Amino acid sequence: MAGTKAGGLKAAATNKAKYGKEFYANIGRKGGQNGHTGGFAANPALAKIAGAKGGRISRRGPAKKAA
Repeated sequence: MAGTKAGGLKAAATNKAKYGKEFYANIGRKGGQNGHTGGFAANPALAKIAGAKGGRISRRGPAKKAA
């Protein structure tokens, strides 16, 4: 039954029986506590520099004139 809706419901019931009815709430709480806004959101100048580097490293090759 793996990968079906019925199998998912069965797995959820098993997890709640083993680990308590708050099992999924606890997983979500841990994920929320773990997330910290950083990286480009905290430093737009760094995002600009990284984007420029990525733009220079083109994988498409030089432009060709249309006939």
